[in-house]
Amino acid sequence: MPNQPLFAGLVIDEAGNPAETAFIGSEPCYVINDAGFRHHIPAEQIDRAVLSQMAEMMKGSEDILSEQAAKMLGQDDPFSKALIEQQLKNIDKQFDQLMEAGIPEDMRAYLGMIGFKVIINIHGEVLKVD
Repeated sequence: MPNQPLFAGLVIDEAGNPAETAFIGSEPCYVINDAGFRHHIPAEQIDRAVLSQMAEMMKGSEDILSEQAAKMLGQDDPFSKALIEQQLKNIDKQFDQLMEAGIPEDMRAYLGMIGFKVIINIHGEVLKVD
């Protein structure tokens, strides 16, 4: 179970209002205000849906992404590229680790600055990932 909502500060409702975060017991939730009624949606449900969409966007482009990542890391050799490509192909297996560790606050701030946002409805369904 995650310690905190993974995309805290990056989730909004259909009207463009930011989702708050809260805990029900030890379970982190996103909170959508629906005319005064506060819908508490388990964060894991939304976070996993977003990660799955991101993984789908990467499918088929692992070779290009790994090449660019290796260049950015200054390790533009065939072994590094192959290692990164293998990690990208098995990205699903790394979701649990990411859910436990979370995304650092500065990285979430950066994602917000570049326009990353998750739009959900009051039922917790991910409508769009920008």
